[in-house]
Amino acid sequence: MKEVKIVGEDITRKEIEEALSSWLEGFGHKPGKALLLPPDYTRSLSQAGLITEILYEKLSPDTQVDIMPALGTHVPVSDEERLKMFGPGIPKDRFIVHNWRDDVEKIGEIPASYVKEISQGLVDFAISVEVNKRLFDRSYDLIISIGQVVPHEVVGMANYTKNILVGCGGKEIIDKSHFLGAVYGLENLMGKDHSPVRKAFDYAEANFLQDIPLQYVLTVTTTDDEETRVRGIWAGRHREFFEQAVSLSQELNFTLLDEPLETVVVYLDPEHYKSTWLGNKAVYRTRMAIADDGELIIIAPGVKQFGEDKAIDALIRKYGYSGTPRILELANKEDDLKDNLSAAAHLIHGSSEGRFRITYAPGHLTCEEVEGVNFEYMSLPQALKLYKPDTLHEGHNTIDGKEVFFIGNPGKGLWALRRRFSNNG
Repeated sequence: MKEVKIVGEDITRKEIEEALSSWLEGFGHKPGKALLLPPDYTRSLSQAGLITEILYEKLSPDTQVDIMPALGTHVPVSDEERLKMFGPGIPKDRFIVHNWRDDVEKIGEIPASYVKEISQGLVDFAISVEVNKRLFDRSYDLIISIGQVVPHEVVGMANYTKNILVGCGGKEIIDKSHFLGAVYGLENLMGKDHSPVRKAFDYAEANFLQDIPLQYVLTVTTTDDEETRVRGIWAGRHREFFEQAVSLSQELNFTLLDEPLETVVVYLDPEHYKSTWLGNKAVYRTRMAIADDGELIIIAPGVKQFGEDKAIDALIRKYGYSGTPRILELANKEDDLKDNLSAAAHLIHGSSEGRFRITYAPGHLTCEEVEGVNFEYMSLPQALKLYKPDTLHEGHNTIDGKEVFFIGNPGKGLWALRRRFSNNG
């Protein structure tokens, strides 16, 4: 079977179309029924919407094509988001909503002994591998997972099997994979391939996913001045392709700094960031660059809630971003947090551990709500007046004699001290 790899400065739609046509022809037959698994709108920089559109065009004349965005715990894609990301050419009735609580089945279990080994003894629970039942619907003779390889706070580098096991996964594997990564330490895995969570996913791939007709289309992209370019695209199933994408993303999506940043201002586009569950990318992606006693200011006009899921939103409001020791203590004794370990993991990830200040300027949350989860509060009008994000350029700026480092979208990559990243295991 033919596989595809293209790396370039700006891979065009025509080049992508030609490559995917050649790849599909390499299967030697037209699939009768295909399932496409792109990410949701929060990951539109992946260009997975364009790739899904192209695959639908190529397959749909002869193939029934269903599309199930890999939501994980995120809210379903709205009609407006669907049209923006995937275009008007795919009928709405081709889209399926993944329900991470109800639409899954258990296909195996990662043993506790293996989890203990890969976590260096930090946790020793077994992990039930639950994925959306449609992946095991034998009427599908082609399943294509589509997504971007980019730094990620849970697994180290996003995509490949994460899109299946978390994006299309069930509650237990989402909960426990997130908690495994949080206990191991975000700083120890962010931007790396062979994290404990990735090793757990590799185990599941080798033992439980081999018999389904699964293929991957992976991208690496860069975004400058609102223009997103595809810099690499791979199509196939071999892990080697993911490793090549990791290497390219590490080259293109990382900003490594020699000196720590005292003040970082991050702007969250209101179309993509409506919760701190998503908006805390501003924390995850910058924390390895921020100085002790520094400040992170998050300007978030679209943020209106904490969790994407109502139950998780309630847990974030109840316990707040309290730091690793406190959350581990609570997760050990409080049943509601013990039963929602992905929320516990998120509360760990979103805390600065008291090392630097985190100030939110949200569009739709009150000062009481923000301070209630242990962030500092700034009103949105005040933040916009002080920092004027539409006038700042990426990187170092000077505002009233004060140096400010500005990031217009934290989803683009990772910012870290060179020494902190290179010495990070």
